[in-house]
Amino acid sequence: MKPFLLLATRAEDAAADNEYDAFLRFTGLDESSLRRWRLERDPLGPVDLDDWSGILFGGGPFNSSDPDDVKSPAQHRVEAELEALLDLVIARDFPLLGACYGIGVIGTHQGGTVDRTYSEPIGRVPVTLTEAGCADPLLADLSRTFEAFVGHKEAIRELPAHAVRLASSPACPVQAFRVGRNVYATQFHPELDIDGLCTRIDVYKHAGYFEPHLAESVKEMARAGHVFEPPRILTRFVQRYARP
Repeated sequence: MKPFLLLATRAEDAAADNEYDAFLRFTGLDESSLRRWRLERDPLGPVDLDDWSGILFGGGPFNSSDPDDVKSPAQHRVEAELEALLDLVIARDFPLLGACYGIGVIGTHQGGTVDRTYSEPIGRVPVTLTEAGCADPLLADLSRTFEAFVGHKEAIRELPAHAVRLASSPACPVQAFRVGRNVYATQFHPELDIDGLCTRIDVYKHAGYFEPHLAESVKEMARAGHVFEPPRILTRFVQRYARP
């Protein structure tokens, strides 16, 4: 099988390694078949799509909608590299799934409006599939409404006309969308379980997602939920797109 490529942007090793471990666990892949590239640290360079079964793109502290003058040199480089990669991916309708920061990058690339109108604090929310989501081959096995973990400062405010909205939550109208047949983006985190969320709460305690003194109560709120369906998206992505 051709490997899958995981693009990561988390500079903190604890969060970055936990994210990779979660993607490995929920995709069922090993390190030889899910190869991580830490974009915040290493320039991406040329990507030959023929070398890969598909691409996964995790979240991180970058915000696509931030003003250019507050973005770091690393973020400017990462965004330029992702824009060039998405030119290739969209042109070929190549399998890609981007989560959280990924929805902003893909939405911006496709001409959508990304801003802070529909931000959500770290926690769990009910995500409801649209009619298109219920019929989508990547999401069709999920319940019509399921719990998922979120935590984002920006979100899609307006989708481009050619994108298909697949899911929403009460505070965020676009929780997932698709471009073409094979390019997906989710606002929620399909790779997150309770332990992973608690790791991120500790790592990003002072990053503005919640008041730092509320960290333990945010963990307790997360533990009280039933978040178990989103990782099935990762399993299905690999089952659907793995290529010999």
